[in-house]
Amino acid sequence: MATKKTASKKSPAAVKGVFKREDSVNKLVPAERKALDSYISTYLNYLSVAKTERRAYAEAVRLLEKRGFKPLSAVKTLKAGDKVYRGYHGKTLFAAVIGKEAVSGGVRVVGGHTDAPRIDLKPVPLCEKNGIAYFDTHYYGGIKKFQWVAHPLALYGTVVRKDGSKVEIAVGDKPGDPIFMISDILPHLGQEQASKVISEAFPGENLDLVIATTPCPEAKDDSEVKEKVKLHVLRILEEEYGLTEQDLISAELEIVPAGMPREMGFDRSLIAGYGHDDRICAFAGLQAMMDMKGVPAKTAVVLLCDKEEIGSVGATGMDSTFFENSIAELIFRQEKNYSDIIVRRALEASSMLSADVCAAHDPLFPNSSSPGNMAALNAGVSMIKYTGSRGKGGANDASAEFVAELREIFDAAGVVWQVGELGRVDVGGGGTIAMFMSRYGMNVIDMGTPLLNMHAPWEIASKHDTYMTYKAYKAFFEAK
Repeated sequence: MATKKTASKKSPAAVKGVFKREDSVNKLVPAERKALDSYISTYLNYLSVAKTERRAYAEAVRLLEKRGFKPLSAVKTLKAGDKVYRGYHGKTLFAAVIGKEAVSGGVRVVGGHTDAPRIDLKPVPLCEKNGIAYFDTHYYGGIKKFQWVAHPLALYGTVVRKDGSKVEIAVGDKPGDPIFMISDILPHLGQEQASKVISEAFPGENLDLVIATTPCPEAKDDSEVKEKVKLHVLRILEEEYGLTEQDLISAELEIVPAGMPREMGFDRSLIAGYGHDDRICAFAGLQAMMDMKGVPAKTAVVLLCDKEEIGSVGATGMDSTFFENSIAELIFRQEKNYSDIIVRRALEASSMLSADVCAAHDPLFPNSSSPGNMAALNAGVSMIKYTGSRGKGGANDASAEFVAELREIFDAAGVVWQVGELGRVDVGGGGTIAMFMSRYGMNVIDMGTPLLNMHAPWEIASKHDTYMTYKAYKAFFEAK
């Protein structure tokens, strides 16, 4: 009598198409490990320079010109392979490599931002209180104010005199530089502060920067001079920079963490630094464009924009017309019969990776994570289908078709990628420039590097994820 055969059960591991988010650091072959190390070194050099959006812009322009990119205003016609860039107010940058297909058929965009949470000086910043000189400040973007007190800080920025001449200031990072600091109450006398909720314990109006304590030598015995320490600071500004107090009214001066980015951990697998959000993605897009092989099928565009941290407002934010104007400038130089409808159709036919960081799962705060849908360190660049808050309010929700297209591109290029979202439902939320770019009708999705400590003075990223972000952007540009 024949025995009855039973159907064999496949183990879960044998099922095809199962999504796994796993540490893939040790899966890199030696050649790619070398490429990773080289890229990280290049990125850290950039981050060390790009402490503000103006410096990020200037360094990007320097790198582009070194690779043969020309100002768009100097070019009358465009052909495949041409490399051009267009800047705006020294803060927002549009760069393009013209593809084999006409711009009118759409472009591929990788767009990030180079502004970062910080503390700005007020228009009339210099003041003295009880023999201590301060800079009066106003914080910029979503910061946890307590993270910025009792912390070494540097001062960067640009002062413009009435005659239009500019003075660049950078104090706090060069060897031998002084640093600055916001003072905090000692714990012995801090009971009142400790009894408050954290959002009220550190008022924004009190984030004033200690900058000097010694009276002006020539006024030390002058009873008519009431603010001698403030006068001393004015003398220093005059002697070292040729500036007056009135010049500070037409200035953009920013307080940022002092110190250069560093490798982190015994295994050196992480990088800690100020401004990973979002210079880590902005630089990845820039480097990916410069490293492209040959002429792309579609025109490749990189956007490095300003004001994302405060809602993408203003002339240099992505809620402006800068991007569509830049596309119009390309088409004007390529089409014999230019018209507005060609620009609109080109925008609608385009696709974009909104190159912004995402939150990585932090095991110390598990109740903030979305189980199974949170990006993890060392698991690759993260694709974020939607952001927003609560019921996806304010979100750009990418189409399933576009996500499928990207899966094919990244898998074919050997990119290690994962999916994620911005935390547990109803815990919080946020947004990126994706919502502003999708208004043109183009396909847009957020894709970037997972971070710990996002918006803190020092943020943490995985070297592996940082490299995979660059690799993903490059694959997107080079796709057929």
